[in-house]
Amino acid sequence: MVLSALLKLRNIGILIVAWILLAMLSSMLPLPALFGSAPELLTFAGGLAVYIVFVIQSLLSKDFQNEFNQKEKFRKIRELNRLANRLSAEAKRNTNNTYLLKLKKVMEDKNDIFASYSSGEPGYLKEKIVEQTLNLVIAYLKLLNNFCIRSRELSSVDVGAISARINANNRKLSFAKDTRMAEDIRKIIEMDTRLIERLKEEKKDLERISARLDYMESTVNMFKHQIMSSIENEEMLEQLETAVNEAEALDAVLYERRRSRIQL
Repeated sequence: MVLSALLKLRNIGILIVAWILLAMLSSMLPLPALFGSAPELLTFAGGLAVYIVFVIQSLLSKDFQNEFNQKEKFRKIRELNRLANRLSAEAKRNTNNTYLLKLKKVMEDKNDIFASYSSGEPGYLKEKIVEQTLNLVIAYLKLLNNFCIRSRELSSVDVGAISARINANNRKLSFAKDTRMAEDIRKIIEMDTRLIERLKEEKKDLERISARLDYMESTVNMFKHQIMSSIENEEMLEQLETAVNEAEALDAVLYERRRSRIQL
């Protein structure tokens, strides 16, 4: 806020005018002789003093504070919009055609929301709802990116080969005479069985995440229409915050699974 007051055009203009007037005054009156200082130094110090007074006045002004806060809110929302654009470009590299269409639709809704906010009248509730809607889009893009990457990783796993290995080891176990060898074969079968169960469970989780992505897409679209129609209330804000928190939690779990992905 201080920097904004220092760089305010009115204050800079006053500084320049003060310097000009003091320079003209010092050339006409014997001020340097009276104060024992060079005219340039008096002009500089006097103009700076006037400038500081007006800067302090700006900082104490309610209008200036409100204008500054409004600019900061817009800057924050603009940064969220830019972050969403960057995440969208990243997600596009990992999505298939089906999810690419969904992604484009969400981004179109996001652009409409941002345009409506930028051209509309500012309001506290609308700003908070737009901010949270952009946070929801960002959470959606992160979740979508990790979802598509993990889906591709799981689709590359050949479950049939694991099942065939389990069947082959079961046959070996039925003919195994050596106790130690039989125990080793049982451990391998157990590991492969657990692996298949984990794969099945992860695929079910991905199905649930896919449904959550669909819900988030619908939510963004619904809030777009409400924002553009100037229909805002506290319940909308609570719903958005809940959706963002749930999406972020899902994304954190999915990201950790990607980090410790199954190696076959």
